[in-house]
Amino acid sequence: MIKVTDIAYVRFRAPDLDAMEKFLIEFGLVRAARLGTQLFMRGTDPLAFAHVTEEGEPGFAGLGFYADSVADLEKLAAAYGLPVEESDAPGGGRIVRFTDPNGFPVDVVAGQKAPPALPVTRHLVHNDGEARPRRGETLRVEPGPSQVKRLGHCVINVKDFRETEAWYKERFGLVTSDEIEIAPGAPIGAFLRCDRGAAHVDHHTLFPVGTGTPGFNHAAFEVANFDDLMAGREVLVEAGRRHEWGVGRHILGSQIFDYWRDPWGHTVEHWTDGDLFNNETPPNVVGIDQLMGNQWGPPAPPNMGS
Repeated sequence: MIKVTDIAYVRFRAPDLDAMEKFLIEFGLVRAARLGTQLFMRGTDPLAFAHVTEEGEPGFAGLGFYADSVADLEKLAAAYGLPVEESDAPGGGRIVRFTDPNGFPVDVVAGQKAPPALPVTRHLVHNDGEARPRRGETLRVEPGPSQVKRLGHCVINVKDFRETEAWYKERFGLVTSDEIEIAPGAPIGAFLRCDRGAAHVDHHTLFPVGTGTPGFNHAAFEVANFDDLMAGREVLVEAGRRHEWGVGRHILGSQIFDYWRDPWGHTVEHWTDGDLFNNETPPNVVGIDQLMGNQWGPPAPPNMGS
């Protein structure tokens, strides 16, 4: 076992890379590269890419995680009898390829060359009832798409929650933040996060949901801040994109959210201001009401993620 440090990217298939790129630019990503029949999109953080589209029939094509080092990657590969390959994706590096119990391709990458960070234009100083640090200056939010920083998490529907949970924990060292029960003693899923010891990480990196049928649920991309999320929302509305849920604030993870569908129906989320946990935060068990509820905002649609 190793302990992955974060989620790296999600992969999709789509028949029209131009149409996907147009949507993703409106969503707030930036082209990293277009190599043959693959489109790579990145955020402002100094990471090679966060979203990959392969030309083909529409569908989910897998996800990737970061290993801490090539040495960890080699250790992982040796434990499961898998090769360590050279990656031909932007940033290069090395890669080990798995297939999880649901048939989803799962990559682990290390040694990528990091590109420079991209400038973030919406650095905003907010006044509130407790503190008013902005004095003698106006606040102006520039119009335009949100500025996606990075991929934050992925939610997958799985055949068997416990089987999938054990598979990811055993190989990648993920730990539980919140386990979800549909009834006492009847777990259906869990918010899993990376284990980086005392370092604080996102409340969740992967959420497997035991629906009985494998499938993609959604992928969530962190944006610069709340105003950035709202400005980007205007761009997507004006472009006539399909909105799904939001704006609101989740209970579990606490993040402000806004969900959209790409041209082929894949759900992608903008989020900001989420919880950060470390090894001093114990796991929790909650009901499904907290999963689907929110602290403010509209109720979840009945077909969320399907």
